[in-house]
Amino acid sequence: MTQATDEIAGSPVWARDEAFAPAPQGWGWLDVKRRPHPCESFEALAIAVRDDRQCVILLVWTPEHPRMCLPEEVRGLEESMAVARERWTRDDLSAASSRLRWFGILLAGFTTHAFFNGMEVFSKAAAHSSQVLEMRQRILLAGRALFSSTTIGLAMLMFIMFGFIPWYQARKRRADLGTWNAIGTAARVPTLRFETWLELQRAPITMILLGLMTLVGLTQLLPGDSVAAAGLVKIDYLKGEWWRLLTAPFLHGNIVHFLMNMAALAYLGKRLEVFARWPHLVMVFVFAAWVGGDASAMFVKANSVGASGGLMGWLGFLIVFETLHGQLSPRPARRRLLAGVVLTAIIGLLGYRFIDNAAHLGGLLAGMAYAAIVFPKSASARRPDATLTDRLAGSAALAVLVAAAGLAIWHIAGARASG
Repeated sequence: MTQATDEIAGSPVWARDEAFAPAPQGWGWLDVKRRPHPCESFEALAIAVRDDRQCVILLVWTPEHPRMCLPEEVRGLEESMAVARERWTRDDLSAASSRLRWFGILLAGFTTHAFFNGMEVFSKAAAHSSQVLEMRQRILLAGRALFSSTTIGLAMLMFIMFGFIPWYQARKRRADLGTWNAIGTAARVPTLRFETWLELQRAPITMILLGLMTLVGLTQLLPGDSVAAAGLVKIDYLKGEWWRLLTAPFLHGNIVHFLMNMAALAYLGKRLEVFARWPHLVMVFVFAAWVGGDASAMFVKANSVGASGGLMGWLGFLIVFETLHGQLSPRPARRRLLAGVVLTAIIGLLGYRFIDNAAHLGGLLAGMAYAAIVFPKSASARRPDATLTDRLAGSAALAVLVAAAGLAIWHIAGARASG
């Protein structure tokens, strides 16, 4: 079947026969690093699938299939996949439960220490002023200080992000295992095929942005105040240093902030670059980061850094874009984008004292507006092509981001030299 016929029939690129590479001879499997592993027989392939403890098998091949395919698409591998899924979900839940306990212990320890330390501080302050505080008063004062503590807020946020949420997701996958086995694999194949195909795609512009973020991040390790040098310092921005709207997205407050944003950049960036093409990847980022930064300057007094405005712009863009182009991705895959918005909102509410919600919301709305204006609703399964105008505008936007990263490095290094 030709590409044109597939498009007329409404088959998106990930659902077509040619979505994956031609199969080598015999049997075998492809790992997540794209390395082939031939097998001597179908039985050997079934054993490899069954014993896949680290979930490294990406695709398989057999003589009956002209191209590589998912293990779920090969008749006879159902039992092996059921055993593997049982083990994956069990081990995942066990590891997540262990992390939840450790993060819970750390949170309880921080909270208890801060509470009793607060009681002692208030008692000493009262004694210094010749006052006597009752136990009830000390408890109330320490409790209020606890709830307003930035340190406890960060600890709670870490518990939610790295303890509770992974545990909840692992528990849900374990609970869904019965549903999976009941309805069979056929209903799951489109989503699995979409995610696997997406993982195999190349996204060079996304990699360039990752590289720029990393370069600026390494520069931040130099002695000096990188935030004052190139972050979104609100007073300086309002005085006319507009370039801070473009340099601040390349800076991060700490290693956790950096790693979280890099993970989001890699996933959202590839998805946007593959489906909407690279010019819109960089144009949406510049537009959303600018709008998000300006919203932050209007509503948040504290200085800010981070790529969250641009990343939320990507997320908002993808939600609207994939809704308007419903044939491009399976519905369950689109739900993950909405879950990302909900999760970001929850984290923003929990960490409102140190998370720039104005930048998040401004970037999200900017990305949604961009998609709604630039990409009209379509029932086609074909990805939109980049026009000459798109490529020229995208090249200009990419040049702006490269220049902004260079400017951030120059200002940070200059601050170190002057210090």
